[in-house]
Amino acid sequence: MPSTIYDVTTWTIPGSPSVTAFTDIGAIVNSIIADIKANQPSQASKPGAVIYVPPGDYSLKTRIVIDISYLQIKGSGHGFTSSSIRYNAGSTAGWWEIWPGGSRIKVENTDGNAEAILINRGGSPRLSSIELVDFCLDGLSFTPNQNSYLNGKIGIRSTSDTDSLRIVGMGLVYLERGVVITGADALQLNGNFIAECGNCIELVSSGQASMVNDNLVGAGPAGFSIFAEGHFGLIVSGNNVFPRGKSSVHLKNCTNNTVSANRFHAFSSGMVTLEGACHNNLIGTNHFLRNKETFGPFVSVPLTTDDLFGLVHLNGSGNTVVGNHFSYDVPSGDIKPAGATPTLVLVKSGGNNYVATNHHAANVAVRAAVLDGSTTDTKVLDCGTAAEFQALGSATYGFRATP
Repeated sequence: MPSTIYDVTTWTIPGSPSVTAFTDIGAIVNSIIADIKANQPSQASKPGAVIYVPPGDYSLKTRIVIDISYLQIKGSGHGFTSSSIRYNAGSTAGWWEIWPGGSRIKVENTDGNAEAILINRGGSPRLSSIELVDFCLDGLSFTPNQNSYLNGKIGIRSTSDTDSLRIVGMGLVYLERGVVITGADALQLNGNFIAECGNCIELVSSGQASMVNDNLVGAGPAGFSIFAEGHFGLIVSGNNVFPRGKSSVHLKNCTNNTVSANRFHAFSSGMVTLEGACHNNLIGTNHFLRNKETFGPFVSVPLTTDDLFGLVHLNGSGNTVVGNHFSYDVPSGDIKPAGATPTLVLVKSGGNNYVATNHHAANVAVRAAVLDGSTTDTKVLDCGTAAEFQALGSATYGFRATP
């Protein structure tokens, strides 16, 4: 049987010897995938293959399309470095290096497609055990405005259902959308560096039993750092989420998920937002830090939410917010709307939500918990003083002040 381990730097496309991994790695990888299919035609014997990307700079002009299971594309280093710092630095003449490194794929996409990597196949079974490991997808530029986070480029996109997809140790930078996954089952997003992207992680349509763990993440001012829609059994844990995104974690119509032991830092409210029919979710033992933007190019960018929105914003029923630490450090003159008392946890809708044993440290007076008038049977225990709790309208609740 032919080798199932391929090196992009030694592969030649039949009939196109002038194309190399350095001139168009997309065309090279697509040719390798075609070779894997040709050498594994038996329904009963398709072990898949490994495609290795050594350290180096590779231009991607043609979208990579993955339509086989059991495929690993593997590099030798995520190579992330901050492009925002470079573009806002003025002169970089004295720097040791100025571009991302490692196994770096430059997403140029001159074929008219948005994605660097598209995962898609119809029929049964769904694609399984695809692994993208230890390389960099660099969107290069947000021309003409390097702080716009807009260039139409997508790093990794899956548009058909997948099982046990793994995206591990990757570096994604300067892409309008970093990772967009549809219909994920047992997805693992682990140990990645996904930052300076318009949106970083989007889990759309539906998904179940997936994990987003131990990543370093940070979206643009109008984007999502971690977004999940229609998910069940998702674990978001151990992530370090940088400021500037409009939310750290945004769940839409999600049930029975866990958001725990993360460190969230943001310049606006809505750090964890539950939108729509979100039920029976646990938000526990996270560290929240809300302060003011100080980086010159972004100081004047308007906030997407005001300070009454809540650092945690809950919609739905049966959700638990427990054991979190909130640090609020915003000058009083920068609070929006002016003169407002900032909200840490807003229960916007639903019944039987539980908010307990959260601690806060703030430089101004805050509301530890606020209940909308439509909410019912909310329990708020040991999260602050009576003055730091507010129930609006006809909300029904149980409350116990911190002793």
